[in-house]
Order: sequence, then C-alpha cells, then structure tokens
Amino acid sequence: MSDALGPRLKPCGPVRDAMAAGRIHERLVEAADAGGWRATLDGAWGALEPVFAASPYLAGLARRWPERLRQILETPPETRLAEILAATDAVDGPADEAKAPLRHLKAELHLLTALSDLGGVWDLEAVTGALSRFADAAAQAALRCLAHDQRRRGKLISAADDPRGPVPGLFILAMGKGGAFELNYSSDIDLSLFFEPEVLEGALGEGVEAQSFVNRLAQGLTALLTERTADGYVFRVDLRLRPDPSSTPPVVAAPMALAYYESVGQNWERAAFIKARVCAGDAAEGADFLKALVPYIWRRSLDYQAVLDIQSIKKQIHVHKTGEGLEAAGANLKLGRGGIREIEFYVQTQQLILGGRDKGLRSSRTLEALDALTERGHVTPEARDELAAAYHELRALEHRVQMLADEQSHVLPVDPERRADVAALAHSMLGGQGDLAAFDAGVEAVLVGVNRRYGELFEGGEELSSPYGSLVFTGVENDPGTLETLKRMGFSEPATVSDAIRSWHHGRIPATRTARGRELFTRLAPQLLTAVAKTGAPDAAFRRFAVFFSGLSAGVQVQALFLNQPRLFDLVVGVMAFAPRLARALGRQPQALDGVLDERFMTALGTDTGLADQVVREAHEAGDFESAMNAVRRLHREQTFRIGMHVITGRTTAEQAGWTNTSLADACMRGLAPAALAEAERMGGAFEGAVAVVALGKAGSREMTAGSDLDLMTVYAAPPEAVSAAKGWSADLFYGRFTQRFIAALSAHTAEGGLYEVDMRLRPTGSKGPVSVRLEALEEYYATEAVTWEFMALTRARLVWASDEAFGARVEATLEAALRRPRPGVDTAHDVRAMRDLMDRERRPKGFWDLKLSAGAQVDAEFVAQYRQLCAAAAGQPLTVSTLEALRDDPVLAETWRTHQQLGQLMACAFEDKGDPDAEPAGFQQRLAQAVGAPDFETLKAQLIDLRLRARRAFEAALPAVGDSSRDGN
Repeated sequence: MSDALGPRLKPCGPVRDAMAAGRIHERLVEAADAGGWRATLDGAWGALEPVFAASPYLAGLARRWPERLRQILETPPETRLAEILAATDAVDGPADEAKAPLRHLKAELHLLTALSDLGGVWDLEAVTGALSRFADAAAQAALRCLAHDQRRRGKLISAADDPRGPVPGLFILAMGKGGAFELNYSSDIDLSLFFEPEVLEGALGEGVEAQSFVNRLAQGLTALLTERTADGYVFRVDLRLRPDPSSTPPVVAAPMALAYYESVGQNWERAAFIKARVCAGDAAEGADFLKALVPYIWRRSLDYQAVLDIQSIKKQIHVHKTGEGLEAAGANLKLGRGGIREIEFYVQTQQLILGGRDKGLRSSRTLEALDALTERGHVTPEARDELAAAYHELRALEHRVQMLADEQSHVLPVDPERRADVAALAHSMLGGQGDLAAFDAGVEAVLVGVNRRYGELFEGGEELSSPYGSLVFTGVENDPGTLETLKRMGFSEPATVSDAIRSWHHGRIPATRTARGRELFTRLAPQLLTAVAKTGAPDAAFRRFAVFFSGLSAGVQVQALFLNQPRLFDLVVGVMAFAPRLARALGRQPQALDGVLDERFMTALGTDTGLADQVVREAHEAGDFESAMNAVRRLHREQTFRIGMHVITGRTTAEQAGWTNTSLADACMRGLAPAALAEAERMGGAFEGAVAVVALGKAGSREMTAGSDLDLMTVYAAPPEAVSAAKGWSADLFYGRFTQRFIAALSAHTAEGGLYEVDMRLRPTGSKGPVSVRLEALEEYYATEAVTWEFMALTRARLVWASDEAFGARVEATLEAALRRPRPGVDTAHDVRAMRDLMDRERRPKGFWDLKLSAGAQVDAEFVAQYRQLCAAAAGQPLTVSTLEALRDDPVLAETWRTHQQLGQLMACAFEDKGDPDAEPAGFQQRLAQAVGAPDFETLKAQLIDLRLRARRAFEAALPAVGDSSRDGN
C-alpha cells in the first residue's frame, strides 16, 4: 500500500550500536524470509536500524513479535491504530483471560507509535492521542471483564449490554495528561473512580455492600492493568488524584467527593480537573459529576487572596533567570527547572484566574489553551511561540528517554553513552544528529528559555520558593526537586517533611481546614522551612513546630501574625529548635501564643507592664474559685512563654529573668490567695483572724527560673478561742484548709494547665508540723529550736501576701527579728560549712552541667551569701534577700553565681529535665556561649572550668573546712 508506514519512515539519527542492530537484523531476516515479507523489511531497514540500535526495548518487541512488526510496516498507521483499538474494544469475558490479549495489544501499540514518531510520520498530537485512546479502551475493557466476573458471582445483576456501562453508577475519570489526550510514551495513567450510590445499589445483588464492591473492582482494575506477566504490563495505574487519597477509599462516592471539593479542595486540584474527562464506565453519571464541578473549577469571582493562592502554584518553583545550574545531563524534562511542568503551570494558573469568566480559556489541551490565552492578549505571541516550540521539543525528548527501556523516566541520562542514545533517537531535534555537545547545548537552551518565560509570569510580589530551591507541595506525590531542596536544608528525612506539609495543605489539621487558612499556609510554608533550616537543627525544630501547629484550634490569626511579623516567626521557630520545654508547652497549650498579640510581649523584662495588677484583678473578677484558677493560668501561660522567648533569644539578663519569673509567681499568689481564703470561708464560714504567705528559696530571693517550684509557708494569727462561723473550725483547722486550697490553686492541673509545684517543707517543724503556722509558734520555734540551716533558709524569706496589711508588717518584723536574735555559742561558719560538706557527700553533682551542685558553682556561692547575711543580721547591718547583693564583697563568687544563673535560666527554659548541652545542636551550644559572652561553646566550657576553680578557692577562703583555724569569723 502506498500509504503503508514502512515506506514513509525516515531515519531518526545515526546508528549507535551497529553490532546490536546487526543481531536484531539477522533475527528479523529469518522471520521475513519465512513469512514472505523480506522486501518490506529491506525497504524499511534504513529507518529501523538506528531505532533498534539505540532502544533495547523496541528491538525486543520486534524480535519477539516479528509478525506484528510486519503488520505495522505494511499498513497505514492510522488504520493499524484503528484495528488495535477495535481489538481492545472487543476484549471481554473473564478478567484472567483478558491479561494476555491486553498486553499484546499494548506492545503492538507501543511499537506502532514509536516507529511512527521516530520515523517522522506522526506529530506529537498523533502520538499522544494514540496512547491516550488506547488507555481509554484498555480501562473500559478491564472494567468490562471485571463486571463479567461479578455477574457470574451474582453480585452484579445489571445486563452486560446496559447502556449505562459495565457497572451502572460507576464512572472513571481520566486525569492529568491522559485526560487531555496528552499521555506520554511510558506514562502511568491517572484514573479517579467515583460512584453514584443510588444508581449503583440498584445494580447490585441482594446483600452486596456498594463501597466494598467498588473497592474490590478498583483493586481488580489496577491489578489487571498493572501486574507484570511474561507478556509485560498494560499500564501502571495511579488512583491518587481522588479526594484526599491517604484517608479515602480507592473509589469515592460522588456526593462525598463534591462535598470535599467544595469545602477543602485545593487550587492544584482545580487545575487537575481542567484536564478531567470520563474515559470509562457510566458516561452519563460522569458527565453530571463534572458538570456539578464546573463552579468549583471555574470560579467567576476571585478575591485577592484567592488569586494569590493560585499564583502560588507557580511561585513555589525557584526561578533562576540567569539559567544557572540548568544542564542537560541529569535534567528532569518534566519536573525540573525549565521543564514541561513549568509550561503547564504557566498555562493552568492563568486558566484558573481567567477561565471563570471566559469559557474560551477552558481547553484541557495545553497548547490549545496557550493559543487561547494569546488570542485574548494575556500572553504575547513571542512567548507563545517559544513555549509551544519548547513543549514539542521537551515532550518528544521525554518520549525518547522512555523508549530506551519502557521506563517511566523523565530524566536525561547523566551517562554520556545513554544520553547519546537519546540524541540518536531525537533525529534533528535541537541540533543533535549524533553530536552530543550540540545536543546538550540545544537542550539547555530550551530549558533556559522556558525557565525565563516562567519567571516572567506573576513577576514581583511575594516569592514562595526558598533560597535553598523550589518548594512544591501540589499533587499527590513528593516533588523530586522539593526533596532535594529539603535535603539541602538539612532534613534527614525530606519525604516525611514533604508528606506533612502536603497533608496540611489538604486541610487535615484545624489550622488549615478553612480556605483562608490554606491560603495563608501556602505563603507561610516556605518561610517556615527556611526559618527551620536556619536554626541548624531542622529535624527537631520542624517536629516540634508540627506538634504546635497541629494543636491549634484555628490557624488564621496565628498564621497572619507570623506572616506580618517575620522576625517574631523566626523567634518562635528558633524556640522550636532549641527549647523543647517551650515547644512542648506550646504544643500542649497553643493558646500561649495569644500573648504575642499583647503589645507588652516584647517589652523588656524588669519593666512594670501592669501584669501583676491584671492577674489580681482578673482573679478577683472571675467569680468562683475554679474560674479564678483558670483566669490566672491563662495569663501565666502567656507570660511564661514571653519570659522564655526573651531568655532563649538573649534579650534579657539572669537578674531580669529571675525578677520577672518571681514577679509573675507573686502575682499568681496574690491573685489566688484571696480566692483560696474565700473558698475556705465558703466551706467553713467566716473567721476572725489574719493570714500571710511567705516565700523562701529562689521565690524568696526573686531568682526563679522556668520550672522553679515555690518554697512557701503560711503564717496566721487569731484570737485563742476563735472558730469559723459556719462549721466551728478552730484557727489551725481553718488556716490549714486555706493553705490546702491555696496549694491546690497553685499546683492543680486544670483545662488551662498548671502553675507551680509547691514545697512547704521549709516551714517550722517541716513536714511533721501543721501545714499553717501560728505567728507566735513561729517566733517561739526560731527562738528556741531552729538550727543554722533553717536560719540560712530564713535569709531569703519574703512576705508575698497578707490578708491584713498590719498583720503582714508584723510577720515581716517577726522574721527579721528571728534573724537578728543573738545565738550565743553557735559557730555559724562551722555550721554552714558542715552543711555544705554534708550536701556534697549526699548529693553529688550530676555531671559537668550540674550548675547548682558542682564545686565552685551556685550552691557554693549561695552558702557564702547566706552566711554573709547571717553575719550582717547579727551585726545589725542591712539585710537583703538577693544573692548578688549579699555577695557584693565576694566578686569571684558573685561572678560564678551570675554566670551559672544565666546559663541556668536558659537551660531551664530549654529543658524540662536538666538537659545535656554537649548533646544539643551546635546552634543551642552557641546560644549558651553567647549568653555569658563566650565566643564559642568550647571556650565557654574552658571558662567555666577556670571560673569554678577560682570560685571554689573563694568559697574555701570564706568558709574554711571544718577544723581549719583560718575561718574569717562569724
């Protein structure tokens, strides 16, 4: 026949492997001589030789089925395609019996399209159209055979020739390139399966559950087409373009799918549906489904944020306008920079924005849509011509890469030999003709041109890539370029991070459940990942941020805050990396971030912001005991986060942090003590008396860190015979109940979290005596029973709250008098040193980073400070609860205390347990060093060793060992 394929074929390029071509020629000559078609073979061999020399896959098809090669060569290609499609449409019967014929037909189709393409007979549209039409026929045949099997089992009762299709109510959409008749040579096929429950249920046998039935059909369809047998496979099937594929069945009920797209559908899913069409199954139901989706896909009105979100599909790809790094070797022709995806995004993003009002822009075909955009003035003719030419060239190259071995690859081989095979198949494309250098240069020119045009689209405004590279989270699978970017950012498991980001884009957490939340997250995601990478500990920072972000009950306000205040966002992400304590607190109580909205958040610590008055006021206005507890906890949560942020970021000193932590604790106690007293009166009745709260330890000295407990005692006074009005409680019982309620108010965990652990063991008689102490008993105890260590504790005693101002003054006077009362016969220095030695024996330091107990660290300094205060009390000199003030004449001990307190403040914010800085990321180690003015972590450790040695010598001088006559006196 004059229009048969064989005579029309042209050589695609040079013969790359003459020996390989010779071997296949020998085999084909044998078959042709035996079958009487030698003339056909000889006439076409000039065009076949370079193909079979470069492509082992195509050579293998010809060797296995020479008779099919003969039919292809002796028949017009359009006629042979029609025969293959007709044979596919005729496949019926049991699914197992359809496996071989479908695979044979696919092999012949592959050989036909490859030769027609490489021989210059078919253009790109003919090639992709043939592949797509066969995919449709194969999907319909597979569904028909599976339905046949279900009818035999009695599960499907509709007629085999039912006009609604093999399974009434079930329809299959071709998505992606298959939907646009643009399928590539070795492509998988993106299919989405849906069913209309009411229609399907009428076609099922009694007792057959619709969802289970269609799920099995989907599994059978995938297996029938995908399974590799001795005859090969038909198509790899991808069902993941259905709604939220990680949490939905393989076949989705149409009403549920419509609800999904209307509520949480993303713009990239809208873009995917531009190409969707019914390819198999119930065509009428499929058409109705697509019609219902038209308002979702083609929105007539878009607000500014929605337009920005559509533009984000493009802006997530990092554009290098210089062409830097665009090389042919290893280039991903589909997903890489300058690749096919950029052309498709260039077209589809403009379609989504403009197509709602202009139906002429709704074509599913990439080049048709590009022409329409040009005709309407949205794209210049020059840009259209360059992109259209590039599209043809890149698609043709993609096909030739896949023709080498029938692999779903889009990457030009790095190996020069394999890339030269592609160049040989590319004929005169890009100036190749066997010259690899010219071929590479041509490919690179195309990639640079596409990437440049892509960069011009939506130019300016906010970039949604990263300095590290592209960050693309559209689609249902991880983008290779994005995984490379995440790897460069330092993530050890890039795929896990990408999966998490894509799931958030799907609205699987409250913060992104609304359209506005997802739009904001599209902008936030690249900033998040870049900020996380800059911490130097990206895995930990992202993991902790994920806990926090997933816990937000709503995300619009927080995301908007982060976007509007990028410096604050960087601070929060830094906390995630270096402060697991704060990160966990945010994860458990994301509401702590609400405090960031308070204008006082960045006010320097140590400044009176009115917080104390606010805590007392809100506790008073709460109305009942539990409400007061929750009101105080809300403010406490926000403020502890604020303090932690200031400490972690180096915005404050140890003294300011200690003062602010303690002022917050004081405010909580002053807010809750009246509530606890009111609760005691509610339970037992009014009582004639007064009570005070005294802080000791670090709460008393105003040196609290994050997580410090409260060392407290309560002191009361009452007439001897006084009893409560309602239940007749005595003073010790009434104020005992008050103290218990007060402890509960501070330490109990409510829905709003907790406040402090409370330790009452520093009161007279410790845990053995009454929980609340009568003032007279306290005075008597310190006059007759207390030992030196209890007076040491008393040096940091401080009144926090009193129910009566005059009584509070009495308590303060009593405490000072107790300290100043002479203690004849007591060797204070001996006792203090003996106490420190005992502590050293019983509580050994736990490693180098034990900032309290290490020799020359905080406890040594504090013991000397308390000793100095006991001496000052005995001498009638002014007293102070401050450790640093008490050490004003001990500069080395003051230095060690300040240094260790600064480190302790930072570590207390960072860790719930002690933590080991040696095991922490380098970024945290550097922050520790910066906190005390050291240039680096190793220098910090060396300086600590030296400081501790000097401080221990100062301690020994102030408190010589027991029995040493060089003591400096009482």
